[in-house]
Amino acid sequence: MSTPDDEYFVALLEDDPEKLYEQAPCGYLSTTADGTITKVNGTFLRMSGYRAEELVGVRRFAELLTVGGRIYHETHYAPMLHMSGTAREIALEVVHRDGRAVPVLVNAVADPGADGAVHAIRIAIFDATHRRRYEQELLRAKEGAEAAEARARALARTLQQTLIPPELPTIPHLDVAAVYRPAGDGTEVGGDFYDVFRVADGDWVVIVGDVCGKGAEAAVITALARYTLRAAAMDAPSPAASLRRLNDVMLQSATDRFCTVVMARLRQVGQGWSVVVSSAGHPLPILRGADGSLGCAGEQGVLMGVVPEPRVTDAVVTIGPGDSLLLYTDGVPEARRGSDFYGDDRVRAIVTRGHPSAAGLAGELVDDVLAYQRGTAHDDIAVVVLRAR
Repeated sequence: MSTPDDEYFVALLEDDPEKLYEQAPCGYLSTTADGTITKVNGTFLRMSGYRAEELVGVRRFAELLTVGGRIYHETHYAPMLHMSGTAREIALEVVHRDGRAVPVLVNAVADPGADGAVHAIRIAIFDATHRRRYEQELLRAKEGAEAAEARARALARTLQQTLIPPELPTIPHLDVAAVYRPAGDGTEVGGDFYDVFRVADGDWVVIVGDVCGKGAEAAVITALARYTLRAAAMDAPSPAASLRRLNDVMLQSATDRFCTVVMARLRQVGQGWSVVVSSAGHPLPILRGADGSLGCAGEQGVLMGVVPEPRVTDAVVTIGPGDSLLLYTDGVPEARRGSDFYGDDRVRAIVTRGHPSAAGLAGELVDDVLAYQRGTAHDDIAVVVLRAR
């Protein structure tokens, strides 16, 4: 389907071909094989500010280019013409008569004579001023977006560091290790968290939780959960009571987010530890005995931030020398490979092997989960291992 512009140029071509050449929407140059200008149209003269007598038979095309353009002409443009006979969409800058640089796009073809040697070069030159301005705006926008992304990554790292302990405390007669692995490339703040802190001599609390969602809003609830449980543990000896306090605070915060939490309170008893465990919708900790036996610690309860009076209960287990307790988020069993899950059986298989240290168990489990997902975690992973010495 033809346009009014098409019809105009067809009529102009039929009426006056020379006028079409002079008033073409792009500049036209003809040069000899060595680049000396032999013919130029009015469009290029207006584009460059020169008069025809200042160019024809006097200047070479390369002489009209900026220094960088002349170098590119010799290293790329001219060899391309020599090798293939054409050069397409070459970005150069023509020096206007007043000294300013005019961005242009250049198409050129070599015109061989009957003897096969190049006798002329036909060049079409398009003013790319607006295109260059658009490209520069795109570049500035890209640089701005990259800078914003870098700031967001730095903020994510800083924020994440405030949500997990910078280092684990040293607990006498207890080997403690933790691994945290955010989803993807780690640039987005996740909702998984853990904490280990002392309430009194021989009295410690371990928390592992998971707030639904990601990003800043999830981070706010993560911080709220962590510090609420820290404060509640100082007043209430029961983990279940602390979790109910967290539930009240979350409901009062008017957030639509919820979280799962498992909280364990450890008190040293002789050579072992009495552990009170309460779970709110969270995977139950796995207890491995020194003899290799496996079991779950605690009873499943209702997640936090949903109902006014959630059902959470305390359960007591004992860990003696050589026993281990594994706490983890659902990023471990729910790790996916296609439509398949890592699953509880694989978790138990890792725990069953037995490890000489808490760090060995935590590290092997997370490494195996990542390998299952071919190196990329699709969800946050938090693991804490306690092993009685």
